Parts: sequence; C-alpha cells; structure tokens
Amino acid sequence: MSDVILRAININKSFAGVHALTDVNLTIRKGEVRCLIGENGCGKSTLIKVISGVYTPDSGELEVAGHKFGKLQPDQAMSMGIQVIYQDFSIFPNLTVADNIAMNTFRVQKKKLINWRTIRRKAQEALDHLDVKIDLDVKAEALSVADKQIVAICRAIIQDAKLIIMDEPTTALTKKEVSSLLDIIRQLKEEGISVIFVTHKLEEVIGVTDTVTILRNGVCVVDGEETSNFDANKLAFYMTGHEIVDEKFVPEITNGKELLRIEKLSLKDGFNDITLTVNSGDVLGVTGLLGSGRTELAQCLFGQFPATSGEIFIEGKPVKIRSVKDAIRNGIGYVPEDRLTEGLFLKKSIASNIFVSVIEKFRKALVFSDNRSLKATADRWVKELLIKTPDSENIITTLSGGNQQRVVLAKWLARNPKILILNGPTVGVDIGSKLEIHKVLRKLANQGIAIIIISDDIPEVLTNCNKVVIMKMGRIVGEMDSKVVKHEQLAGMLA
Repeated sequence: MSDVILRAININKSFAGVHALTDVNLTIRKGEVRCLIGENGCGKSTLIKVISGVYTPDSGELEVAGHKFGKLQPDQAMSMGIQVIYQDFSIFPNLTVADNIAMNTFRVQKKKLINWRTIRRKAQEALDHLDVKIDLDVKAEALSVADKQIVAICRAIIQDAKLIIMDEPTTALTKKEVSSLLDIIRQLKEEGISVIFVTHKLEEVIGVTDTVTILRNGVCVVDGEETSNFDANKLAFYMTGHEIVDEKFVPEITNGKELLRIEKLSLKDGFNDITLTVNSGDVLGVTGLLGSGRTELAQCLFGQFPATSGEIFIEGKPVKIRSVKDAIRNGIGYVPEDRLTEGLFLKKSIASNIFVSVIEKFRKALVFSDNRSLKATADRWVKELLIKTPDSENIITTLSGGNQQRVVLAKWLARNPKILILNGPTVGVDIGSKLEIHKVLRKLANQGIAIIIISDDIPEVLTNCNKVVIMKMGRIVGEMDSKVVKHEQLAGMLA
C-alpha cells in the first residue's frame, strides 16, 4: 500500500492574469514533516488553499489517498483527513474549549442532534492525547495564543487528520511555547500524521522538518529535498534568488543629542522604575520574553496607557504623555506588532493609509480637498520605501506582509517624527522584506531619528541596534553595547 498522503500534480493558478502558481508539484508521505517556505507573495497561501479545496486550480490535479481530483471541495478535503490551522486558528471566541474542539466533527458528519456528553468526552480525549491540560469549560477568548493553537490541533486530531497544514504557527509564541509546539509536531510525526509547516523563521525549519519545498514567484525551486542539506543562508538564497548579507549596524552619528529620556517610569501591572536614554542616531533594542513589560513600555510612551509614575523628557524638556495625541504632538511615532488590527485600515487604499497621519496638515493649509497633493505624498513614500505596488490607490490588502509593514512605517515617516518606536517590526515578514526594513531603519537612524526596536528576535536586535536593554518581569535587568554582547549571552539572559 502506498504511503503517499497527498500528491499535487502540475498545479497552475492565476488571478487576473497574474500567475500565482506555475506547474507546482508536491508529494507528502505518511509521517513526513514538510517545510513550505518562500517570500510573501510567492504562492504559499494559494497552494494551501488549493490543497484544502478553497481554490480550484486552473489546471493540474490533486491525489488524496489514491483518489484523483480536478476540483476538491473543502468538506471533501476535511473528510479525507486534510486539516488547515490558519494564523487566526479559526477559533470561536464565545464557545468553550470543548465546543471548539468537537463541533466540527458533528458538522462534517452532518448530525442534527448534538450530544454534549460526547463533545466533552472527545475533547478531553484529544487533550489527553497531547498530554496537555486546558479547562474544557473555559471560553476560547480567555485562552493564551499557545492554548488556542493546541485547541486547533486537538480539533484536527479528533477529525482523524492525516495531514495537518500549519500556517505560521509560531508567530506569536514565546520561545518556551515554540519548543512545546515543536514537541507536539514530533509526536504527530511518530503517530504517522503528516505536517506541512509554513514559516518565515528559518531556524525552526532546520529544527523540526524532514524535507523542504521552496516557492519563488509561484514556481517551485526546491522540491522535497532533505532539510539536512540546508542551512539558513542556503534557504534564504533559494527563497530570494540572491545571497543575503545582513551586516551589523554602525551608527554614523556619534554623541548625538538626547531626544528621549525616561526616569523611573512605571505603569501599574505593566512595568516598574524604567530609566533609559535614546539619542539622535541611536537604535535602541528593548528585548524580553512575552510578559516582560516590553510592549507595555512601548504603548505607554505612545500614550495608549499613561504612566502611573515617573517622568518623560523630550529633547531635555519634561512632557506629559496622557494620550496618543500627546505622543504624536511630541514627535513620537509607533509601529505596532499587529499591523492588521492596529496599524492599517484594511478597506482603504495604500495612499489613504499613508496620508491619514498628516491629513490635518492639508486641512490647515486649505488644501484638504486637493487629492493630487495627498496622493503625491503617498507616492513619495511608496517610492522611497520601495513598496511594491503598481498604484498607491490599490487596496492595502493587495500587498504582502512586508509591504504592508512598510506602509505603516511610511504613515509615521510622513510626519517627520523625532522618535520612532517599532514593536516587532518584522514579525510575519519574509527574509527579503525583513532585510529591506532593516536597511530603512538604519538609514533613518543615520538621518538623526531616535529608533526603538521592541523584539525578542535576538539576531535582529544584535544586528540592528547599537544599544540593548533586557526586560524581565517589568524591570530592566541588563543594559549592554551590542558590539560586545554575544548571541548566547543574550539568549541566556532572556531565558
């Protein structure tokens, strides 16, 4: 009997004449953990949706468990053991853990009556199977990101999954939670369940997967080769088509003037007694695990949560930042970690998302109705930040994640900020876009802006920051020069 779980054969898919997939082939065997990687816009999501029946390929066919399909429906895919865990996990926040785990089974089986005792039994069996403990009666909205992910995996398991596709499963997890997830993937492999693991984090690829498929511009450039044949640099080369070099940031401005100083700043239930200084030309890295207080510090400086005590100085003068308006008025810009829910208007154009932060300037100058001036402002930043779009009037959702992040950056740069805070500036961004964003930040620092990068990505911090502070349990526990600190030393302090 063949051990092939899935075979995609010469898959082609286009949208409005643009080729998303061109003659893509993919074979997944029982118990195989396949990494699917590529830059944003390379066709990964399209391929996942073809495999799961959401999209019908223009040509080519799928073979699942020996059956061939030119057109596969989502319910067919699920009934044949193909399960997809998307980044949002498709969890119902108002339902309990038990309901979320077991409900799909009843829906696929088209049962009209629900046996609640059976739901609880099946849900508990799934949790026991993974040796995890989560209260069945807790509503999903109260769960951590890691627990929501486990619920999604349990839901797949009780539907007799043969192949689980995980789309960026580690984006919002702590290092400890990532380690636990990778252990679960290894367990699934031992049980003969196949996994397609989609990620931008190349170090995870090497740690957990057996084989790798790399897409570039809709074409498969590496097809199922053993992961052991690759290192991070080689993977990046195949993803982008060129060598990746990320040199350490060396500030061009030395002894820059003080732009931001905070003294004994505290936020109730957030952080305590934070004192630090950022000068013109600095890129300060603030690192720490989730819950360390790093994000709360960024939000406090941007006025989302006013400090409960302590002082803030801008260019040596004491200021009160009680609101976002106060922060903007004092020359502070903030790029949030979750660009989709906090940084962008998803139903608006690229141009609208860029000039929204400066629109009052046009109003005051009595050119509010001059759409050409507004568009010219947007187009300038599209060009300067190399945002890949044929027209700034296109809707923001037509852009890849890396380009969306640059739009959020452009929104604040249009205001000429003195201080720019970036929370997880390259989360969910491919390696090519990541390096382009880093280049932009270094250029801005060398132009005199004070940059603060909030990140737990150690290579990102060490490569792009000239100063680093480490936070743990709401306090600064270390300050160092990135030129002298080693990766292992910093990782040890974060543990």
